[in-house]
Formats: sequence, C-alpha cells, structure tokens
Amino acid sequence: MTDRGTMRRHVAVALGLIVLAAAPAGRPRAAAPAALTPPMPGAVNADSTIRDGETHFAHLWQLTFGGQNAEAYWSEDGRRLILQSTRDGYPCDQEFVIDLTTGATRRVSTGTGRTTCGYFYDHDRRIFFSSTHLGSDSCPPPLDYSKGYVWRIDPDYDIFTARPDGSDLRRLTTTPGYDAEGTLSPDGERILFTSVRDGDLELYTMRTDGSQVTRLTHRLGYDGGAFFSRDGKWICWRADYPSDSAATEYKDLLARHLVRPSTMNLWVMRADGSDARQVTHDPGASFAPYFTPDGKALIYSSNWENPHGRNFDLYLVDLKGGRPVPVTRDPSFDGFPMFSPDGRWLAFSSNRGGKVRGETNLFLAEWKP
Repeated sequence: MTDRGTMRRHVAVALGLIVLAAAPAGRPRAAAPAALTPPMPGAVNADSTIRDGETHFAHLWQLTFGGQNAEAYWSEDGRRLILQSTRDGYPCDQEFVIDLTTGATRRVSTGTGRTTCGYFYDHDRRIFFSSTHLGSDSCPPPLDYSKGYVWRIDPDYDIFTARPDGSDLRRLTTTPGYDAEGTLSPDGERILFTSVRDGDLELYTMRTDGSQVTRLTHRLGYDGGAFFSRDGKWICWRADYPSDSAATEYKDLLARHLVRPSTMNLWVMRADGSDARQVTHDPGASFAPYFTPDGKALIYSSNWENPHGRNFDLYLVDLKGGRPVPVTRDPSFDGFPMFSPDGRWLAFSSNRGGKVRGETNLFLAEWKP
C-alpha cells in the first residue's frame, strides 16, 4: 500500500470511506495533563456516536469537524497532536499541530505538495514528516482506476524535520524514490521508515540526523506502517507479500510507483529485524498496528470480517495471534489508533457522524482496559 495518508485519501475517494499507522514517540513520557478533561477547548462530547459493542470507550470526544483528518500522533508530553489534514482550503494533506490545552491549531508543513506521517521527537523540540513539495508545489495527479484499485508510492516523498512551528525546515533523506511512513524509537535516537531505495518497499531505521541507515526487512513485497513497542524491543508492521504467481504484477506496478492493496496482515519482529513472525492471518486489509500500553497486544484497523466490504473497524489481537477482538462497531471507517503517553486516551480517525460521505474526523476515546 502507499503511505498512510495516501491510503486514507484514496479509499475515501475510491470507496467512499477512509482506509489505512503509530508508536510511542520520544523518550519515556509524562502523564497527560489534567487539562485534557475534556480534551481541549472546542472539543465536542461524542458519546452519542459510541456504538453497541464499543465497550472500551468510557467517553468519546470529537476534535475536528469536516474534511479529511487522520494520523494524529501524540507529543511526548501528551499536550499536542500532529496530524495530516485537508483543512483551510489546502487540496491535499498538510501537517498541522493541535494544542490540546488551548485548542489552537497551526499548519507546520510548507503548504505545498502533499505530506504524511508527522511525528514529534527531541523531547517535542522538533517534528519530522514526509512531503512531496520538492517535486512539485501541486498535489500529485489523480490515479487511474480503470485497471483496478491501486495506491501511489510517490517517488517525490522525502522525510523532513522542522521545529514544531514549522520553521527551520531540513531534509533528512536524499535517495531517489519513496521515503515515508516514519515513526520514532522510544529512546528518541532512530527513525523507523519505509523506503524503495533498494528496489522494493522495505523497512529501515536511521538516526534522527539521517545518518546510519540500516535495512530491517528483505522479503519481496510491501513492508510499511511500522512502529516500536514502548520498551523499544519490538517492531510491528503491516505487510503484503505477493505469491509467486502475483510477483510479476507486483514488480510491474512498483516500477510505475504503484501497488495493489489486496491482502495485508500484521507482523512483529525484534528491533534489529530478527525473529520476524506473522500475527494475523485474515483476509482483507489489516493495517495501522500499534502496541497496547502493556505491550501484549496490537490495536489496528481491518475489514477482515467482510474483506470485500467498505467497513473498517478497530480490533485487538494478542501478539501470539488468535481471533481479533472488536474495539469499534461503527458501520463506516475507524482507523489510525494511537494511545496517549499515559494510556488514558486513544486517538483515532473515523467517518462516524460525518455530514458528508467520506468525511473523516479525529476522535479521542477515554479508554477502558
């Protein structure tokens, strides 16, 4: 699949809903401030949209209203979220930071090209994100679905770093091709990301200055959306490994900067790339895995119950595998889950309650273990 932001946008357009990852950023995190009750000025109680069976949600708050808002990831101090959004007239995703104590929202990307995968690091003194703005000021052209549903692996994506207000922009990756889907190790030392630099979509780590790039995966297919466990010992990710009969099509599409998302499952491995093993074995697309605070399970989004349908829900699955346990039951899209540093809140994106089909907003659920 393509980067998480492109995934969200493409499924919203092509299927009328949103589809498509995060891990704890920075060093050991402080508890979220009391000011997050309610989460922020302007937040609206959305308990009326809690569906039957959503027993993990004590309360629900809606933070955004209209457009496309997704991939909201926490700051180390639990006071801010960085997300990608089409707000304020921007035709494709830009990065914004929301202050949960004041409600203030600020664009931190350039306002040109398309962005994805924002993250805080350096004890919240800096952020990084992926952007296509060096390739073009405009949004990438729309895709042709006449030969089936595909995602773009845009070769103009590179990873950039800036201060949390968007100033002091610096480029971290310079190799040709796709570099995106970045997250951070819990010690704050390394960025985990997906790149096509060696000819296939593989997982890599690099230091936060862009040096010491290390490849972690080596199997033909799409490895992406990877995140560290809170203790930094494990990595979870989504993968789509084509069968021998599908390998030729996969390579042909990748040569045209495309992938066809047919089946994705979740995997885990040690932080050095060893001991990789598959966690889910379900039909459809499972993506956006994130470790639960205790590190014993993954929360993620999937349509496995109806792999040809348009409904994606959040699920929990034990790291040892087994039958997934539903977390959400809304009949549209729920995705991009990430727990707050103190484990009290779950940030996620959802189509629930939208006034326009495909509208995706950011929600905070007060979590009941």
